[in-house]
Amino acid sequence: MSTSAMVSNDATALGILAVILGFVFYTSSSTHPFWQKFYKYIPALLLCYFLPSLLNTFGVIDGHSSQLYFVASRYLLPACLVLLILSVDLKAILSLGPKAVIMFLTGTLGIVIGGPIALMTVSIIDPSLIGGNGPDAVWRGMTTLAGSWIGGGANQAAMKEIYEVGGEIFSVMVTVDVIVANIWMAVLLFMASKAKEIDARTGADTTAIEALKQKVEKYHAENSRIPSLRDIMLIVAVGFGVTGFAHFAADFLGPFFEAHYPWTEDYSLTSKFFWLVVIVTTVGLGLSFTPVRHLEASGASKIASAFLYILVATIGLHMDVSKIMDTPIYFLVGIVWMLVHAGLMLLVAKLIKAPLFYMAVGSQANVGGAASAPVVAAAFHPALAPVGVLLAVFGYALGTYMAWLCGQLLQIVAA
Repeated sequence: MSTSAMVSNDATALGILAVILGFVFYTSSSTHPFWQKFYKYIPALLLCYFLPSLLNTFGVIDGHSSQLYFVASRYLLPACLVLLILSVDLKAILSLGPKAVIMFLTGTLGIVIGGPIALMTVSIIDPSLIGGNGPDAVWRGMTTLAGSWIGGGANQAAMKEIYEVGGEIFSVMVTVDVIVANIWMAVLLFMASKAKEIDARTGADTTAIEALKQKVEKYHAENSRIPSLRDIMLIVAVGFGVTGFAHFAADFLGPFFEAHYPWTEDYSLTSKFFWLVVIVTTVGLGLSFTPVRHLEASGASKIASAFLYILVATIGLHMDVSKIMDTPIYFLVGIVWMLVHAGLMLLVAKLIKAPLFYMAVGSQANVGGAASAPVVAAAFHPALAPVGVLLAVFGYALGTYMAWLCGQLLQIVAA
């Protein structure tokens, strides 16, 4: 690490980040009126990015010289993806009915096409948004937004690495992500409070949701358990075992495509990190059809989330918050993007007469991921919160592929 920073030891820096994360999670779950009011307006996830960024902004830690992000992105991120995707139950998702799946995939499509549409639209106001191919090109930064809004933080980090996104544009997009996504979530929660009236107006059939409540409650009661040391070690073995295999394969595939098919660089096929993420995602999906998926009952996704938040904090070390308010035009890009997503969701929901629950949770499973989709689902009924997780985990699986596709479309628009 740089000797100009106050803290030049990565072990010390990691300790500081761990204390920050502990502080955020402790206070965000506090019953004290001050903290409850504080987190009503300030999302905890934003603090996990923002507080570490202050360390970089004010020279406490030089994030660009630190190796913490490299270690987190190469080891913790792949393991995180495996453990999150491990619990995907395609049969259970399909059992929700075609309308639930249609609404979820509609939300994904809205994000994929919404990015290029937003970039084209807002570039009419500010032509400088298009063009350029450096690390801080706008289209590159938007790929991380696509990763976040289709999958989650892990997919966002994956896009940051695959498309080699610069720190300055990424810092702006992180803020756009949190603010715009939370505004849309507030809208969904308001709509949830009016669900009966809206469903009655659209003529949606909600009987399947009632049956779903009972099924979810039964599954949760039968499968959840307190994890033993054996369970935790198995989770670690699967996460890092698949990560090791993915590194082994990526070390071969990246150079192979670069040597024999150099033109595939435009599609990221020469990138070792691209193959790393794709392999762990694919293996994770494969394992979801085996008994290994039952590790989720022991808390696989919780361990994955711990890895994810360490990664989030190390990403924050690359941010310079003094740059965020210099470019308000990016917030307009985010708003237009979300309007495309929301408009498409509402249109399709009306056409197929889907219950508001499917529309709201399908949207939030894309945009908010596993952190907030259960919140929206629980706004309809507490027993439905796991459904939000189920669809959000499906989003983790799709996030890598669909965000990459969105990135390709963004690159074409910006050319």
